[in-house]
Amino acid sequence: MTKLLALLAALCVASAPALAQSAAAHPLRIVAAENFYGDIASQLGGHHVAVSSILSNPDEDPHLFEADPRTARALSSASLVIYNGADYDPWMEKLLQASPSAQRKVLVAAELTGKKSGDNPHLWYAQATIPALALAINHYLDSADPANQAEYDQRYHALIESLKPINAKVAALKSLYSGRPATATEPVFGYMADAIGLQMRNAPFQLAVMNDTEPSASDIAGFENDLKGRKVVVLIYNSQATGLLTRRMQALAKASGIPTVQVTETEPAHMTYQTWMLSQLDALGLALASHTP
Repeated sequence: MTKLLALLAALCVASAPALAQSAAAHPLRIVAAENFYGDIASQLGGHHVAVSSILSNPDEDPHLFEADPRTARALSSASLVIYNGADYDPWMEKLLQASPSAQRKVLVAAELTGKKSGDNPHLWYAQATIPALALAINHYLDSADPANQAEYDQRYHALIESLKPINAKVAALKSLYSGRPATATEPVFGYMADAIGLQMRNAPFQLAVMNDTEPSASDIAGFENDLKGRKVVVLIYNSQATGLLTRRMQALAKASGIPTVQVTETEPAHMTYQTWMLSQLDALGLALASHTP
């Protein structure tokens, strides 16, 4: 990481003149730490922006990502940087601190939604996050490129409208399944589960998996008892953070007749944020409807 920070600092010094002109140049260069935030920026900016996303591999655990020189080069020419915060992508904060720039705007989802270290960092599953981020990006685009403000504002309002089916689906699931006990291998879907009203169990096990540590024997036993005893109506698992233990829980859920739902931490290829969220909510709805006590 030390070598990487030095490289980033050198790149930023070399590119300072370009950064000074970036607000007036087209396309506006945007770097997002996560591809779902990059997708939102693309939807809002259209052909006026060039967006690159750092975390986009559906087969990679985002918690284990390490920045490389390519990350440094992308940041050196960005006029806007977007990242999650709340300790989810600490490498981004370190890189930006090593290369301060008055010409570069930084948006942090955690700061926009009042989240902090210790909170569930999977903020894109919280219904308030994307509207807050979209508004901040819209304000940036309007100020950086006022000649196209009308188009940016139209795109912003269209995006907010496109989120309504997600909220409607959450409300529908809540009306049917609020209060039902559920479990998960990791708290990636936590905010959405809370919005639906699912009573999530086995939190210590989920946190251990998220932090790449071994759950305690009692936490493992409690998880297994919930599945064997059919004390939960669904198992939600993060397909990007699987190991022997989480696969064991999936197999046990199947053997016990507990439906399972796969969720991911990065937006799948050929999907938008909206279709991604809806597809997972639809899968959850089918799983909950199939459960028989």
